Amino acid sequence: MNAAIIFGLLLALMLTGMPISISLGLTVLTFLFTMTHVPIEAVALKLFTGIEKFEIMAIPFFILAGNFLTHGGVARRMINFATSMVGHWHGGLGLAGVLACALFAAVSGSSPATVVAIGSILLPAMVKQGFPNRFGAGVITTSGALGILIPPSIVMVMYSVSTNTSVGQLFMAGVVPGLMLATLLGITTWYRAWKFGYPRMAKASFGDRLKALKESIWGLLLIVIVIGGIYSGVFTPTEAAAMSAVYAFIIAVFVYKDMTLKQVPQVLLSSANMSAMLLYIITNAVLFSFLMTSENIPQTMAAWIQGHNLAPWVFLLVVNVLLLLAGNFMEPSSIVLIMAPILFPVAVSLGIDPVHFGILIVVNMEVGMCHPPVGLNLYVASGITKMGITELTVAVAPWLFTMLGFLMLVTYIPEISLWLPHVLGMR
Repeated sequence: MNAAIIFGLLLALMLTGMPISISLGLTVLTFLFTMTHVPIEAVALKLFTGIEKFEIMAIPFFILAGNFLTHGGVARRMINFATSMVGHWHGGLGLAGVLACALFAAVSGSSPATVVAIGSILLPAMVKQGFPNRFGAGVITTSGALGILIPPSIVMVMYSVSTNTSVGQLFMAGVVPGLMLATLLGITTWYRAWKFGYPRMAKASFGDRLKALKESIWGLLLIVIVIGGIYSGVFTPTEAAAMSAVYAFIIAVFVYKDMTLKQVPQVLLSSANMSAMLLYIITNAVLFSFLMTSENIPQTMAAWIQGHNLAPWVFLLVVNVLLLLAGNFMEPSSIVLIMAPILFPVAVSLGIDPVHFGILIVVNMEVGMCHPPVGLNLYVASGITKMGITELTVAVAPWLFTMLGFLMLVTYIPEISLWLPHVLGMR
């Protein structure tokens, strides 16, 4: 009954159009002060201790690094490199978009940032070359979702904060699924381009490819710094985030010189705004998690599932449906921070690996970013392409079905997520 009251109140507040962070906070405070005897001091203490975790510091640093890279010409150079490598295949610019999104995802940690950085440059070029607007929009909207699966990933950091799972293990676990999904999206792009006879580019010479690689190498090195630094133990994921922010600033301002020092304060301000928004959501989500735990809701769910002898595969199917439904009216950060603390204890009690479960949640979030009514990538792509959400939803459908198929693979083949951490001796 308590769970029904809590979720009913949360849903009612969100349906009024209230921001998710305020809805969470009001739900918790209303329930605590009217139906429990929790002292107000405990609430205040939880607000502060909830965001004391060292891992949370990675979020503003990755946001800052992504903003420097978005404004600093890195995306354009990555597109040139990707085009030189795969542009001569069927749907060359579309394939270059998938590859460029995968590369940029590995340095930004954010899906909307990836869609903006790659889409704003590549989509006009695709239309100019003769691709239908829908085709380009479908490619970039879905490939941009790789931003939260290929490490570093802000959503993985949030899952780690919610469940005390190792960020380093999650980052490494995301590498193989990220590459697999990029490959599957590329195959879908190639097949549709081949089927409908979309344009191809002239094959780039070895010299052109080498030149494109030299121009983009400074951006690509950030991938090596972050992943290599974490794996080798040189620094933690949070320190890697700080390093990536400093490195991104240096290459944007002093190496590529696509950004002047006068533009830096604006980037810092926009990064601070986004970080503050996410940290406010995290704070209220921590309170919500505290309420769930104090009311024994996750423990009761776990006991009910164990009492009914539900198989792990049935539970995972239910989780997928639940998360996909949640993606209809909430954005990924909120879903992870609300649902992970509730579902995680149940998953552990059924013997599901915490890292595998984290990757499963992240892939669900990717799908949610690409379908209406709240798909963030759809709205970002809509702003770039000037297409309506309904038309854009039809455009992304072939790639979205590919992502749903991949979700089933990740759900029921844990080795896809766990193989690399095992090989690297992290588990």
